[in-house]
Amino acid sequence: MLERDGSSLFGEEHRAFRDSVRRFIAREFSPRLEEFEEAGIVSREFWAKAGEAGLLCPTLPEEYGGPGLDFTFNTILNEEFTYAMMSDSVTLQSDITMPYILRYASEELKQRWLPRMIAGEVIAAIAMTEPGAGSDLQGVRTSARRANDSGNDEFIINGSKTYITNGQNADIILTVCKTDPELGAKGTSLILVEADRPGFARGRNLDKIGQWSADTSELFFNDVRVPASNVIGDVNRGFVYLVSDLPQERLSISITAQAAAQRAFDEAVAFTRDRSAFGKKVIEFQNTRFTLADIKAKLQVGWAHLDWAIARHVAGELTADEAAASKYWHTEMQWLACDAALQLHGGAGYMNEYPIARIWRDARVRRIYGGTSEIMRELIGRGI
Repeated sequence: MLERDGSSLFGEEHRAFRDSVRRFIAREFSPRLEEFEEAGIVSREFWAKAGEAGLLCPTLPEEYGGPGLDFTFNTILNEEFTYAMMSDSVTLQSDITMPYILRYASEELKQRWLPRMIAGEVIAAIAMTEPGAGSDLQGVRTSARRANDSGNDEFIINGSKTYITNGQNADIILTVCKTDPELGAKGTSLILVEADRPGFARGRNLDKIGQWSADTSELFFNDVRVPASNVIGDVNRGFVYLVSDLPQERLSISITAQAAAQRAFDEAVAFTRDRSAFGKKVIEFQNTRFTLADIKAKLQVGWAHLDWAIARHVAGELTADEAAASKYWHTEMQWLACDAALQLHGGAGYMNEYPIARIWRDARVRRIYGGTSEIMRELIGRGI
């Protein structure tokens, strides 16, 4: 169990919320983890139950059916879901897709989608990555051109996306498109596409190293017509919106990385206390104690840093450089911690029946999505 009561971020209301999250996980998620992993997707029923329990989109204002809380409540969801070994799918709704609609969409789109998103009735995905465009969003080739063959104000979207979380479940897809290729990044727009639009198709649920319960998909757009009113914010302002919201996305990934590293450490401590070798417990060997001490020290630093970063974010002060540094450090630390924890399990660590195997394989992608570690270093370096 995570020990976060000592954090200055949290008060009694947070502790009550965390308790409710833990009860929900114990009742609705942990008993079904293997089921979701084998299916490669979290069931729609689970989404609806999470919405009913008030565990989606805690920052959504009351006027759209939300509680109007701050990001510290998202933090608790990220910590507890990740510690319970949930793949990064449900938290995407609260931390990434919902905020784009809330901050930039028209009132009509907000009223249509936000109440259903917090209820778990509607699942959203954001489609950025393409076969030829990953961390470099300026390389996006999916196009959206204005239709001139009808009396309606529409965009026609053509292109493909890949590695899209919630791609199989999604009812709506926030799609990054080039609306004016001559303007480069400044010609990018963010357009909401309903999954039942003619010309939209889902590819396969991709076979991944880890994060098995997250439905990660290819998406295809073949002359998909959407009304111009589906543009999120203004035309050709999409890149600005994406860059503005990346700090929260990267902070969210930092939190999940830290929580997963903590779970890996806790699993290693429990295993080495129980397992014996050469007539004594594995934890009694100096190498084991030193390895665990190294991870524990990094975790201590990591939790302190996250409290600082989250507080700055809630105050609206977290910079893009700081968020990039946070994402880089926490995901790299997570990988080192998970790998060391698996090593302490010996051969058992390579067996899928042990939790550390799932924690280890799920960790790898966090150094890639949300911007690779190499890109994070580039961004940090530019600010020097």
